Amino acid sequence: MARSWLARINGAAFPLGLRALAAMTRTRGLRGAADAMLAALGRISVVLFRVEPAATPAGVGAAWQSVFPSPKAVPITATEGETVRAEIHIRCPLRGSGDVHACYRLMQFDRTVADAAGANFVVLRSQAEPGVEVCQVALRRKGLPIDDLVHAHERVGRGK
Repeated sequence: MARSWLARINGAAFPLGLRALAAMTRTRGLRGAADAMLAALGRISVVLFRVEPAATPAGVGAAWQSVFPSPKAVPITATEGETVRAEIHIRCPLRGSGDVHACYRLMQFDRTVADAAGANFVVLRSQAEPGVEVCQVALRRKGLPIDDLVHAHERVGRGK
């Protein structure tokens, strides 16, 4: 029952918080505050949703997915060996902006949750890229190499 009210609050607050934090990640003087807030929100979500280190790739994906308002918004699309691939269907306020560095900063929440689940989190394609409507992400348990997973902000190049 407690999970139900928590899911309702999360569903209502998530979109508003996302818009405000996205704007902060794009504002030079507010980036540090945004980073701290995103990490704190991630830690709070870890506690509220009881995210714990997972022993399997599927467990890592499920733990990350559990903090979102709906699993349909962040579907797991594949598990390939040690890598979990997922998409983020939540419409991002950065969509089409080209500001993949702001996207990287905004994903501090996801990295914090993934870390608690025992994984690294990488954005492979970002909605901030022109023409991309769904983020593609990968999670892989800590301790395993991730050099084959290229972050969108690195692939697209230096800039903002």
